Amino acid sequence: MLVGLVVGSFVAAFTYRLPRSVSWVGGRSFCDRCGKKISWFDNIPLVSYLLLLGRCRSCKKKISLRYPLIELTTALGFVAVSYFNYPAYFYFLIPILICIFVIDLEHRFIPDGLVFFGIVLTFFYFILIDKNTIYLNLLSGFVSAFFLLVLHLITKGKGMGLGDVKLAILGGLILGWPYFAVWLFLSFIFGAFIGIVLILLKKARFGKRIPFGPYLVVSFWVTFIWGNWLLAFLM
Repeated sequence: MLVGLVVGSFVAAFTYRLPRSVSWVGGRSFCDRCGKKISWFDNIPLVSYLLLLGRCRSCKKKISLRYPLIELTTALGFVAVSYFNYPAYFYFLIPILICIFVIDLEHRFIPDGLVFFGIVLTFFYFILIDKNTIYLNLLSGFVSAFFLLVLHLITKGKGMGLGDVKLAILGGLILGWPYFAVWLFLSFIFGAFIGIVLILLKKARFGKRIPFGPYLVVSFWVTFIWGNWLLAFLM
């Protein structure tokens, strides 16, 4: 749990800095309003947010909920990996997918480096641990990507971005056959439902591109956890 909170703190900072071309390698955290550097005792994952009542100690500006939510989600993911005995490389995969979710949601793009790192990590996991399924899983990844690529070309990039296409390789590679089909189906169901809700709430409009990466990430975890049940239900 503690390790997950620390990693979550890094993920929160990374997803803020990378899209803004701010170095994430070094440098202390700072308030995005007053610019004051945050002391270590105000930068304890989740705890500092609660003690400060969600406000900057210096300028009293409200701290975005994104920070404690990302920290808590990452920590819970780490607990789940340990509790359910998921593959150890999921300790790397969880932060990657959370980064993709947050960056695409906030900035509408998916960094290639994150996707490619996840693909390489997963590929070597199968090579070392489960060679028997690597070819079928690779095929599942490329079929998933090809399907989204066709949609990208048909809609001229308005309905599907190339970042989503690359992310489909990673998701399909992990889930394999036939679960990748369930994953894509759920992604479109979630996307359609949320899109309709946003339009009804006047938070979006027809024809405006809505980031699809978050739906792919959420649907991935739903499929990974409940894939067998979903497959039986859909069949």
